[in-house]
Amino acid sequence: METLTLKEIAEALHTDCPLDADITEISTDTRKLPEGCLFLALRGKKFDGHQFVKQALQNGAVAAVTDTQIEDLPCLVTGHTGEALLKIANLYRKKFDIPVIAVTGSVGKTTTKELIACVLSEKFNTLKTEANLNNEIGMPKTILNLTRQHGAAVLEMGMNHFGEISHMTNSAEPTIAVITNIGFSHVENLGSQKGIRKAKLEILEGMKENAPLVTNADDPLLCTLKSELSRPVYTFSTKGSPADVSAEDIKEENGVTTFSICHDGKKSLAVLPAVGEHNVKNALAAYLVGTLAGMEEQEILCGLAKYQPTGMRQNIMEKNGQIIIADCYNASPDSMQAGLNVLGNYLADGRKIAVLGDMLELGDMSDALHARVGEMAKHAGIDLLFCYGKAAAKIAESAGEQIQKFCTEDSDILIQKLRETVQEGDVLLFKASHGMHLETVITALYGE
Repeated sequence: METLTLKEIAEALHTDCPLDADITEISTDTRKLPEGCLFLALRGKKFDGHQFVKQALQNGAVAAVTDTQIEDLPCLVTGHTGEALLKIANLYRKKFDIPVIAVTGSVGKTTTKELIACVLSEKFNTLKTEANLNNEIGMPKTILNLTRQHGAAVLEMGMNHFGEISHMTNSAEPTIAVITNIGFSHVENLGSQKGIRKAKLEILEGMKENAPLVTNADDPLLCTLKSELSRPVYTFSTKGSPADVSAEDIKEENGVTTFSICHDGKKSLAVLPAVGEHNVKNALAAYLVGTLAGMEEQEILCGLAKYQPTGMRQNIMEKNGQIIIADCYNASPDSMQAGLNVLGNYLADGRKIAVLGDMLELGDMSDALHARVGEMAKHAGIDLLFCYGKAAAKIAESAGEQIQKFCTEDSDILIQKLRETVQEGDVLLFKASHGMHLETVITALYGE
């Protein structure tokens, strides 16, 4: 972090400045208090940073941001310390005249963020959101990691409720925004897909009127934005929809996808170390961002070729003579369809086995949406279906009789049944919401 003065921060928070000092880090953790640190006391459901203000100052913090004055301690008192973090990040963001890309969407935003970062890194020293720090705490902390060495930043913005993306985009002031799609994630809180669309479009609130939006021409809830919005809108498609950039000749083999990118009347061959049409869409979004950031096409293609799936997001690996497609970070009907497509299209010597768990936070639509996944499984070209969880029973029920299937709510029983069933040469997809902890089943079967 570059230096801010305590006076600058106090002015941004519209509060009094208790002393003159330079600030070189903002911390919410008393265990991480380097010289020149400002401690910000967050309040949460299970913790209250205000209990540690005195300790933070004793351990070397210059001052603290609090929502109440603590006697005899140098405090910048503000109404809400979470909002203060976003305001400080905005103050800091304004010091950098660089491309700042904000990414949201129901499915694929993390992969798209990673692909954009791979592309931009071919030209710029690029800061990106790490892990899942895509909320109103993690995103401003990411902004505060910017330095003069950075030439671009890619910020992921997730949400569960209305207003969250609004707060983040007004803090980040993106120069380019990406909306990957509108699905059903968090429909329990947002009411409908139209509600989800409204929440995702909050991303535009922090942008200048002429700042471009990149979005999905194949999504029925997004394809009309080009005509609806006054700002520049750039679109991508893998299904032949009218779009600024599209993909043709998509071919998958051994975990690698090749395809032709069609843009401005010409075709270019792209190589992506990932599979699935959904990942081609994500790559097209990254391609558009690269062009908007002024990059040469060859730089963009090189960046796409360097992408590698990480963590629990469609990580393909070989274990005990079997191919494992581990995709346990989140789940919605759209991402279930994508996972089943990958499994169905995978060239396998053995059987194709789907291990599907509950999709969470679907509210009153849960039964219907799990039944929809069962219909998807019926037509996915798979041989065996294992369903894990109470809601996932609807997947099994809807999958029909032509697929051999097994259903349980007990992870130990699931593990035992898989051990008895799986053979060398089989390909297995593991897909569920993160709260189902399906990754522990993979670990039990195959080790770390």
